[in-house]
Amino acid sequence: MSDNEPASVPDPGAPTPATPASQPGPDLVAPDAAPGAPVAAAPVASAHRRRPRPTLRSLLTDGLGEVGIRSGQILLGLTLAAVVVWGLVQLKLVVIPVLIALILAAALSPVIGWMRRRGLPAIVATWIALIGGIVIFGGIITLIVFAVRGQWEELSKSATKGIDAVGDFLQSGSLPIDQDQLDSLKGTVTDFFTSSQFGTGAIAGVSVAAELVTGALLAVVVLFFFLKDGDRIWAFFLRPFSGRSLERGQRIGATSVRTLGGYVRGTAIIAFVDAAGVGIGLAILGVPLALPLAVIVFIGAFIPIVGATVAGILAALVALVANGPVVALIVVGIVIAVNQIEGNFLQPVVQARSLKLHPLVILVALTAGTILGGIVGAVLSVPIAAVAWAIVKAWNPDDEPAPPFAEPSLAEKTGTV
Repeated sequence: MSDNEPASVPDPGAPTPATPASQPGPDLVAPDAAPGAPVAAAPVASAHRRRPRPTLRSLLTDGLGEVGIRSGQILLGLTLAAVVVWGLVQLKLVVIPVLIALILAAALSPVIGWMRRRGLPAIVATWIALIGGIVIFGGIITLIVFAVRGQWEELSKSATKGIDAVGDFLQSGSLPIDQDQLDSLKGTVTDFFTSSQFGTGAIAGVSVAAELVTGALLAVVVLFFFLKDGDRIWAFFLRPFSGRSLERGQRIGATSVRTLGGYVRGTAIIAFVDAAGVGIGLAILGVPLALPLAVIVFIGAFIPIVGATVAGILAALVALVANGPVVALIVVGIVIAVNQIEGNFLQPVVQARSLKLHPLVILVALTAGTILGGIVGAVLSVPIAAVAWAIVKAWNPDDEPAPPFAEPSLAEKTGTV
C-alpha cells in the first residue's frame, strides 16, 4: 500500500478478535523460548497469596499470649504460696519450735565451729553448745517471767491512766478528740495486758501448758540435731543437684545461716543495750515499774520499728502518771537518744554482715507475721524476711550476672514453626 492510499478504518460494528488466553503477550514470552513451547502461567499477585494458619506456638509467643502465660504463672504461684502458708499455720505446733530451733542453731553455729577447730569431737561440741544455749535462752525467759509477774496488772493500769491524762490534755486544748476514740484505745491496751493469750494466732495455741511443754521439748530435740548434723541435713537436700545447681545450693545454705545467725546475735546485743539504757534511765528518774518496762524494751527490740516505738510510748505514759509531764518528756528524750545510738553506732558494728531490709519490707513482714502468728509471728517474721532476701541475693553472686531473657527466634515470631 502506497502512501497516497487512505488508511483503512475498522468497522465499528465488526467484532474484535479475541486473543487466546493461552497466548501470552509479548512481555511474557521468554526471548529464548522455542516456537511452540508451553508457556508457564503468570504468577499470582502476592496480595492474593493465602496466609498460613497460625500455630499454637505463634499464639502463645505473641504479646497477648505472653501476658496470659505470665498471669497464669503468677496466679499459680500465689495459689501454691497460699496453700503452703495455710498448711504451716495449721501445723503451728510443729513449725514454731522448728523455726526457733533453726534460729538458735544459726546463732550458735560459730560456737560449734570454734570448738571443732580446737579439736573437740562433734558430739561434745554439740552438747556444750546445746546446754549453753538452753541455759542462756531459759534464763532470759525466766527473767522476763519473774520481772513482769505481779506487776503486769499495775503496768496496765498505769498505761490506761496515762492515756486518760493525754486525752484530757488534748481535749482541753485546740485539738479536738473524740471520747469514743479514747475509750477504744484504752480497751485495746487493757485487752493487750490482761489477755491470757497475749496475742493472737500461734501464741494462742502455745498458751496451753501441754502444748507449751511439747513445743519446748520438740525445739530442744530439733536444735540438737541441727547443731550436730546441720551440714549433713542440708547436703541431703542437695543430693539431686550437681554442677552449678549444687554450687548455688551450697552458696544459698551458707549465706542463709550466716545472715540468720548474724541478725539474731546482733539483735540480741542491741536489745540488751536498749533495755539496759532505758532501764537505767527510768531507775535514775524514779519511774516505777522500771524493770518490767526494760523487759518490754528488750522484747520490742526484736520487732524493728514498731517495738521500740510501742515500748517508748508505754514508758512515757507510766512516767506521766507517776512523775508528771516533765519526767515523761525526759523519758521520751532518753528513748530517742537510745534509739539514735542504736541506729547510728550499734547496728553498723554488730550487724555489719547481716542483711539490711528496707523499712517498707519490715512493715509488710511484721503485718503478715502478726496476722498469722501473733507476737511470735511478729518476732519471727523479720529474720525470715532477711533470710529470704539473702537467698535472692545469693542466687547469683556478684561476679556472675543473671542470664538474659531468651529472645524468640524469627520462626517463632512469624509463626512458621
